[in-house]
Amino acid sequence: MAIFLSGESQIIVQGMTGSEGLKHTRRMLAAGSTIVGGVNARKAGETVDIDGTGLPVFGTVAEAMEESGADVSVAFVPPKFTKDAVLEAVDAAMPLVVVITEGVPVHDTAVFRAHAEQQGTTRIIGPNCPGIASPGQSNAGIIPADITGPGRIGLVSKSGTLTYQLMYELRDIGFTTSVGIGGDPIIGTTHIDCLQAFEDDPDTDAVIMVGEIGGDAEERAAEFVADTVTKPVVAYVAGFTAPEGKTMGHAGAIVSGSSGTAEAKKQALEEAGVRVGKTPSETARLMREIVRSR
Repeated sequence: MAIFLSGESQIIVQGMTGSEGLKHTRRMLAAGSTIVGGVNARKAGETVDIDGTGLPVFGTVAEAMEESGADVSVAFVPPKFTKDAVLEAVDAAMPLVVVITEGVPVHDTAVFRAHAEQQGTTRIIGPNCPGIASPGQSNAGIIPADITGPGRIGLVSKSGTLTYQLMYELRDIGFTTSVGIGGDPIIGTTHIDCLQAFEDDPDTDAVIMVGEIGGDAEERAAEFVADTVTKPVVAYVAGFTAPEGKTMGHAGAIVSGSSGTAEAKKQALEEAGVRVGKTPSETARLMREIVRSR
């Protein structure tokens, strides 16, 4: 099994005809994902040939779902158009929308997240994220498909590059699903959402959680782990050396006083029984110890 994305997932790409959308559609197809088309109102009715696979371009998400049976959308849409693209997918009741786009205005994200919560039919991952990969089954986004294989670890991460590093370091053990949730101040799917899904997934034995400085998402996740999660959780918090008041990488990664520091997050996680690595490699080693002991 996997969470949110499986070998049965039928994927469309909003923005498939653009340069980034086309490039990553090709990569997702090469990874074994089932891509059933793209969406671009200006090119509706056309067919895009990608390495011998002809993919139809639909005028709307609703049309794509009706004609192709799509149940996942991956959005490669410029920031100024992202809100409308996601709202369209939500209004069409698309079950899963993966928003890769970086630089989406926070207000826009707040609007489409609130709309999705009100509608109650769409899970949003992102924005500003690498997407989601269930190795050996499907890949929706930009996570490299050849850095790991299927296994029994679940991973949820704010950071794209740290997602890749930990997947690679633990490639001999493998993953059920890796979810890059993004590091913006407002996102769709959270650490807690993924932790609950991994807790419920019988094929996931242990979970890696990657956080970073800023906000209180990791502290809230620690409380959730203490109250709800029975499986081993290992964590890494990026930003132990970050200076106060500086934004580091993601828009949400800013420390103000003692709030949001890596040390405070580490303490909260450890109090919840989570083992926390000081580096990504140490985090991988801690997970390896857990897997070997089971």
